[in-house]
Amino acid sequence: MKLLRLGRILSVGLRFGLEEFFLGHERVRPLRWLVRITLFWRPLSEPRGVRLRRALESLGPIFVKFGQMLSTRRDLVPLDIADELAQLQDQVPPFPSAEAVATLVGMYKRPLTEVFAEFDATPVASASVAQVHFARLNDGTPVAVKVLRPGIAPVIAHDVSLLYAAAGLLEKLFADGKRLRPREVVAEFEKHLEDELDLMREAANCSQLRRNFKDSPLLAVPGVYWDYCGRDVMVMDRMDGIPVSQIERLREAGVDIPRLAAAGVEIFFTQVFRDGFFHADMHPGNILVKPDGQYVALDFGIMGTLTEVDKQYLARNFLAFFRRDYKGVAQAHLESGWVPADTRIDELEAAVRAVCEPVFDRALKDISFGRVLLQLFQASRRFNVEIQPQLVLLQKTLLNIEGLGRQLDPELDLWKTAKPFLERWMNEQIGWRALVKNMQAEAPKWAALLPQLPRLAHHALNENRLTQLEAGLSLMLRQQHARNRWLGAISGLLAVLTTATLYFILR
Repeated sequence: MKLLRLGRILSVGLRFGLEEFFLGHERVRPLRWLVRITLFWRPLSEPRGVRLRRALESLGPIFVKFGQMLSTRRDLVPLDIADELAQLQDQVPPFPSAEAVATLVGMYKRPLTEVFAEFDATPVASASVAQVHFARLNDGTPVAVKVLRPGIAPVIAHDVSLLYAAAGLLEKLFADGKRLRPREVVAEFEKHLEDELDLMREAANCSQLRRNFKDSPLLAVPGVYWDYCGRDVMVMDRMDGIPVSQIERLREAGVDIPRLAAAGVEIFFTQVFRDGFFHADMHPGNILVKPDGQYVALDFGIMGTLTEVDKQYLARNFLAFFRRDYKGVAQAHLESGWVPADTRIDELEAAVRAVCEPVFDRALKDISFGRVLLQLFQASRRFNVEIQPQLVLLQKTLLNIEGLGRQLDPELDLWKTAKPFLERWMNEQIGWRALVKNMQAEAPKWAALLPQLPRLAHHALNENRLTQLEAGLSLMLRQQHARNRWLGAISGLLAVLTTATLYFILR
């Protein structure tokens, strides 16, 4: 099956003429001409961006998601390709409406006319694993109905198996393969893909994010109608707004674009450092903006989570970067175990400084965080830095945030916008506010424990007396054993009897 899928990938790539992306180097250019002569019958009149988009659509959801990510990286991808791949964000070809209706009827076990007052069979948006229809509940409430693509799970399973095979080859063929831990990265990706295929899980993610930003002026999240949800169907509030990528429409609506860009950075860091629960698929197709400048989040299939240890580590690194404390960055890596214990701090500090120092005091339009990450990766090779799979989603989301900020406000200084928020968060974690917060969290436990302290103390004292007696008798036994085995055996028997007697007396 893997060979069949691999054969399909190769055939699709050749059908759309994608070899030009891989055979463009001077040394292998003759192979490109050989392919063209062999496959002369292919119609390649369309631009390369169109052909790449159509090929990704043909290959399925994993490749569509790859194209979505590339569309936000206009500093790395040619503009003609980025513009074409942007259509993958919400213009993936829909599956037949009859299949969506069949899925809904199969779940509700009754005709749709009895479930909804109105149901629009024409989808309003189609993504890689599901599509959305507008409807109206019987009480008149306007809702959005998300329906999973039929038969999508086996396709994803095949693609993931190919990723595992590629990860295995990476480990064997490249010197840095094992250090990159590609199998663990694929496993993390697979876990989140499985989450996307369960719309009940997505509904729970949506509900959690909505609760985290309740009454927030920055972010609106739709409510979930649980009675209408299932593994293949999710029903939520219909959200209105302007797609964040349509900047001219946002300006016409009176939205303050620089303020909007700064608010996006604050929302991201709030999700990461306050909640440890963040939207990990923040491409422009999943974000709307209300006329008052409030963001609207959509599509909650991929959410990232961070532990308290992860958050503390990340905050230390970010703040050290912002303060140009490169020794602090190196120290954080060493203490977290990301680099071997024998790593020289001064050498790691120098490597980080060489990469990051040119970045500061420049507008976002003049830097690329993606390139900074690449340079840090290259510098980390000599220090055997291990890739952390649990942070792969965070890295991906940060790249999306940069791409979004670049589109909204090229003058945005990501560092200056984020630094005050992180400093405030750190103060709340280690200052007097943190002390008060921790005391409030522990108060119920102390209230339950205090009345029991006298009894527990008395019990502990009794146990200590027995322990001391047993230790003394054990010492006597070792001494007696050294002099005489038989005498030691008799003493041991007496010790057991004595301990038992004392236990019953002191109970």
